Amino acid sequence: MSSWDITSANSVFTMTAGSLIPVPFVLSQYSADRAFEAESVESAETQMTIDGKLLGGWVPNPFNMTIQLAASSDSYAMFEMIAEYERVQMTKLRLGALISLPSIGRKFTLNGGFLLSIVPLPSAGRVLDARPVQIRWESCVGAAL
Repeated sequence: MSSWDITSANSVFTMTAGSLIPVPFVLSQYSADRAFEAESVESAETQMTIDGKLLGGWVPNPFNMTIQLAASSDSYAMFEMIAEYERVQMTKLRLGALISLPSIGRKFTLNGGFLLSIVPLPSAGRVLDARPVQIRWESCVGAAL
């Protein structure tokens, strides 16, 4: 699928959180400047031998994702609920997500996630800043919509 459309405004990001939130909820009110962003995944471990040969092997690695939600986003309350549940229960919930990007005809399934951090309150200036959520994912699988 090739087109000139690369908008992210029509993206849909749904998540689940183990037994606490087994039915997917839709994230709303992403930050306009940086809605969500995934870090690169290193898939090689390398060693240089004494005689100058580079050796390498494939290794699995997780990756981190940051989601920026507007201070007014109701979705942030879901992450606060997950964090509070984990604090009280002293356990971690496995997260799952599906991101649909209709403009490029792709969807991405994110598996085996853990909530790493949330910001307890928005920063305040002239207006309230977006609040980041950081999740570490086990894997991401892309496919056609």
